[in-house]
Amino acid sequence: MIRSMTGFGRAEASDARLVVSVEARSVNHRHLEIAIRLPRALSSLEMDARRLIQSRLERGRVDVSVQLSVVPGAPPQQIRADRELARAWVEEARRLRAALGLEGDVSLTWALERPGVMRVEDVEAEPAPAWPTVAQALSAALDELVARRSTEGAALAAELRALHASLATTVEQVEERLPPAVTRRTERLRERMRVLLGDTLLDEGRLAMEVAVWAERTDISEELARLRAHLDQLALTLDKGGAVGRLFDFLIQEMNREVNTVAAKADDLELSQAAIAAKGILEKMREQVQNLE
Repeated sequence: MIRSMTGFGRAEASDARLVVSVEARSVNHRHLEIAIRLPRALSSLEMDARRLIQSRLERGRVDVSVQLSVVPGAPPQQIRADRELARAWVEEARRLRAALGLEGDVSLTWALERPGVMRVEDVEAEPAPAWPTVAQALSAALDELVARRSTEGAALAAELRALHASLATTVEQVEERLPPAVTRRTERLRERMRVLLGDTLLDEGRLAMEVAVWAERTDISEELARLRAHLDQLALTLDKGGAVGRLFDFLIQEMNREVNTVAAKADDLELSQAAIAAKGILEKMREQVQNLE
């Protein structure tokens, strides 16, 4: 399947505490360029996310945004006890009690009231446990993005098939017009020589030689053969699908080169008009190919 480089996808996934929301957008680019925006708590997951995107896409500028929120109904904050700090408070109090020769012991209530022992924190994700949820949301967003790129790619492929058929028809017209064009060139050359020679008898041998030189200089059979070969490869690649953008770009450059040569060599109005029409079709194809992955 042929895909475009333009698409959008959005998805969510959640675990017991957090909801992960992912948005992925892609536009045209010569290569695969990835930009990822992650919450600070998940910044260490960037390479994992990048590898997942690279496994799904081959070309395009891809912008991915990941956001975290608390599961509805879950507390937005959590209470944490600093056990080490509490232990230090208790041990120091006991040492002080022994040094002063006092009775009694410290209580849990006393320990809980010490500064820093109990604190309230915003709920934050830890990278390793959060990765499966992030990967699930990112994969689903990429699924939607790829589906949209595929839909647009199918439309582009249909347009390219129509343009391919139009270009193939134009090449056939050039081939059909070539023999009459040769005849017209011969007659024009004969008429010019008659004008130049006046009443002098026309040397048919010299005329044949001039026609042969002219024919060699304006021969476009090799260019037409290469054009047909490129058209055949373009059609096969359209049927095969996949990441075809770079190959199509190369093929269109090569076909444009051949058409330019045909236009330069054409010494006939009909051939020149056909070459101009072919260049117009190739420009339309080039515009479409710029969107392909």
